[in-house]
Amino acid sequence: MQLVVARIGRAHGIKGEVTVEVRTDEPELRLSPGAVLSTDPAGTGPLTVETGRVHSGRLLLRFEGVRDRTAAEALRNTLLIADVDPDELPEEEDEYYDHQLIDLDVVLADGTEVGRITEISHLPSQDLFIVERPDGTELMIPFVEEIVTEIDLEEQRAVIDPPPGLIDDRAEIASARDAEDADEAPEAASGTDAGTGRADEDAS
Repeated sequence: MQLVVARIGRAHGIKGEVTVEVRTDEPELRLSPGAVLSTDPAGTGPLTVETGRVHSGRLLLRFEGVRDRTAAEALRNTLLIADVDPDELPEEEDEYYDHQLIDLDVVLADGTEVGRITEISHLPSQDLFIVERPDGTELMIPFVEEIVTEIDLEEQRAVIDPPPGLIDDRAEIASARDAEDADEAPEAASGTDAGTGRADEDAS
């Protein structure tokens, strides 16, 4: 199975190094010297990692045969793809590869259906599940222990305990209704948190 593990960014210096946007939890395994990676577009690769180092919080790679800034800049925006055994598991407990999570059913603890994971978004601060609901709309569920309480690969489901408002559209409806009421009655006292539709009880 092929997985995208990084995207090449801008050239760094004049000796062929490039910055990379890491898209794997195991860069030391997937992007280590000697790793041979397929590419998208395919004509750019395969690329073999020659050296790697961290500079100012970013991973820098140099590939065999890439010796100057011009050649490095030509690789910009190329996706790096690793061949991964579908049965391989991450080294750390409670970590998963994207392909293990895609298409899992998302349910509440009582079994209520929420939707299906269609994509994993890797942000600097956290990962997000992009979940398609039965009506075709999408939700973003933070992949954190407090919200995603269980991943059951055998049952092909992810159990979540969402905070109020994360998946409940009624919070948005209430907020919109409050806003309409405020427009119709401008003399009413202010103090409504429009973002959540929650009234400020301390407002006088």
